[in-house]
Amino acid sequence: MPTMEPCEPSVEEALQLIGDWRVFEPLELPATLTGALDAFREHGYHGTSVRDIARRVGVTVPALYYHHENKQAMLVALLEHAVGEALARARLADAAGEGWVLERFANVTECIVLHMTHRAATAGLDAELRYLEPANRKRYAALRKQLEEMVLAILEEGVAQGLFEVDHAPDTVRALLGMWQAVATWYHDGGPLSPQEIANRYVSISLRAVGARVRPAPRTHSAA
Repeated sequence: MPTMEPCEPSVEEALQLIGDWRVFEPLELPATLTGALDAFREHGYHGTSVRDIARRVGVTVPALYYHHENKQAMLVALLEHAVGEALARARLADAAGEGWVLERFANVTECIVLHMTHRAATAGLDAELRYLEPANRKRYAALRKQLEEMVLAILEEGVAQGLFEVDHAPDTVRALLGMWQAVATWYHDGGPLSPQEIANRYVSISLRAVGARVRPAPRTHSAA
């Protein structure tokens, strides 16, 4: 009997696997999910068949179903892997700010944009959310909500301290997350800017978007 592939790590488990939130090792996925990711990126979720994924992996369709219940389960696993890693890294970036609101905001912004570049393949699957069944969408949305609430808490604290000036914090957070998420739709390796350079620019843009009255030290970290 074949060995079942391991489940995707939880956010708490991912925290233990990440040494430096700025450092991204090559993405490692089970062979079945690598095949699914390649197929989804090439043909989209709706245009991909289980048979196509099985062919890419080099297994039979029944063998593929042994590891994953259906095509939707593979999409869910990929989406939850992406958001779980992003959330784990964002928690580390937030903690690295050591309570200083400006540093926390800049770190989390930098972290998420770095994730959208280094993990553009999986982060870009967010566009396939419309195909999720209600229960799967709800579970994925709960993970994304944690990220939204983290940014909101930082923003509201900054407003309370007179460091940020926004008209409506929740709407501002949703706009920021949408802007950061969009990086995954256009970024590609070999472009004129490195992931770190893009992240640095987005930190500056985001600070202006929240009306930051002072700025943290410039981002001088080397590209990961």
